[in-house]
Amino acid sequence: MILNGNMTMKKRHLILLLFAAVLLWPAVYAAADTAVDLTGELRKWHKITLTFDGPETSETDEFNPFLNYRLNVRFTHRATGATYLVPGYFAADGDAANTSATAGDKWRVHFAPDNTGEWVWEASFRKNRWVAVSSKPSAGVSGGFMDGQTGSFEVKNSNKKLPDFRATGRLQYVNEPYLRFAETREYFLKAGPDAPENLLAYADFDGTFHNDGHKDDLVKTWTPHITDWQDGDPTWQDGKGKGLIGALNYLSSKGMNAFSFLALNIMGDDQNVFPYTNYDTYDRIDVSKLDQWEIIFEHGQTKGLFLHFKTAEMENQGLLDGGGLGVQRKLYYRELVARFGHHLALNWNMGEENGEWVNNHRTPPQETVQRLAMANWFYHNDPYRHHVVIHNGIDYDDLTGPDSYYTGASVQTHLPDFSQVHGAVKRLRDWPVVNGRPWAIAVDEPGDAQHSLLPDAEDPDHDNARMNGLWGALTAGAWGTEWYFGYQHDHSDLTAQDWRSRDLFWEQARHALDFFELAGVPFHLAKSHDELVSGPGLMTGSDAYVLARPGDFYVIFSKQGGKELNLTLNKQPATWS
Repeated sequence: MILNGNMTMKKRHLILLLFAAVLLWPAVYAAADTAVDLTGELRKWHKITLTFDGPETSETDEFNPFLNYRLNVRFTHRATGATYLVPGYFAADGDAANTSATAGDKWRVHFAPDNTGEWVWEASFRKNRWVAVSSKPSAGVSGGFMDGQTGSFEVKNSNKKLPDFRATGRLQYVNEPYLRFAETREYFLKAGPDAPENLLAYADFDGTFHNDGHKDDLVKTWTPHITDWQDGDPTWQDGKGKGLIGALNYLSSKGMNAFSFLALNIMGDDQNVFPYTNYDTYDRIDVSKLDQWEIIFEHGQTKGLFLHFKTAEMENQGLLDGGGLGVQRKLYYRELVARFGHHLALNWNMGEENGEWVNNHRTPPQETVQRLAMANWFYHNDPYRHHVVIHNGIDYDDLTGPDSYYTGASVQTHLPDFSQVHGAVKRLRDWPVVNGRPWAIAVDEPGDAQHSLLPDAEDPDHDNARMNGLWGALTAGAWGTEWYFGYQHDHSDLTAQDWRSRDLFWEQARHALDFFELAGVPFHLAKSHDELVSGPGLMTGSDAYVLARPGDFYVIFSKQGGKELNLTLNKQPATWS
């Protein structure tokens, strides 16, 4: 380019600006015309997906796509102004669950709208080293492509029916001891298995875990449940997934509404479940494996099954960033929220048996500041603010101050007859919570590690589990139970892949859920009032439980069937047998 020396300074500046615009035109044009696919049913509570054409990259690219790019999309409801800032993720070729692709140019975000009408979206796509874990909107530099791109879509009401959670709306912590559905305004009681913890160690998933030398013998097929798969149910890669999809069908058919799983058990009891490309790398995500996880989770939600994400276990609580909130942990949490946070009924559990120290484990337990930091991150980065809990390795008394963002506790007890359950829930329900948020308490591992919920073949009646564990929890004010399988028995916490091994107990749990639904009592207003019941030889709080709103309603569970009980109503005793 030659500039005439006789030109005025103003003309020279104008020509330079035009020249610069020509040089920049390809980048500007790419950003303005980046392809975007809008998929999913455009309905309230449904998963709506935006898939963008972005930079071509791979899981192993030297410029790490998981850390060095950040896609966020802000969704704004036109009528109310409500906004959600939703993280996105690298999606390889956009069909990795079926192709096992590790490379591509697709970038994706999922959104579950909570309102009908017009939603407007605006994408932010930044790039730079570690920009994905930065909370600063302007961190890094523009990544081009979809950065600044906008669009809109119109949302209608859902057309789904129960048990599909899209009929009930998002399950929310509402500053009460029970979670509530946003659409129906109904409160939720859960029941289901807490085992196997290595549910996602599944042979049909992609990944290196099958043969990496880390307890490969524990990888599951879920073969006993293949016959529960039904025509029309999802699969991937020409029929994979039928065993685990069938297992979820079975749970739902028994009236159960929850299941749990570890998302990271490197260094743990199983060592086959992790979101990464291999056992020793903590900043590279296995895109196809997590897309296959999503198929499982999505099917579970359509079957009315709550997702209990256990993000760590005792043995690996210090694995990422030494237990702190650094690059590795923030990336792990971001990927969980981006890929799975749109689901309607879930909680994030910060760790099993957290804070407990075992001498032969390589990582130390997390300290209070680290325990608090985890919940803080989810509060500020999960756009839907799902329920956040932690499991007791040590007690919870360091997590109830004004700097705590926990909304509940995941309770474990240690006696094989489940006799600790009722008292453990009552104690936590009575805690004064300094930050003003009463915790929602669930009992997610009643019993002990060796035995807990035995197979039907060994204990067909399940009397202790039913009386002390199930009803003991619900009448103390818990919002639900999940059931651990002891390691000294068949179909254990690590080896189980046939939930029919406890078929008779699922029937009993379903009866408990049905009782509260059919009775129609507003249990969310109640507390334990065992002191109101008495009787000959009755041990208060041991032989009979009372969940009540005194003067309004009373739910009494007695382990002494046919014996006389006295209930104090408005300070006046009433007697029945």
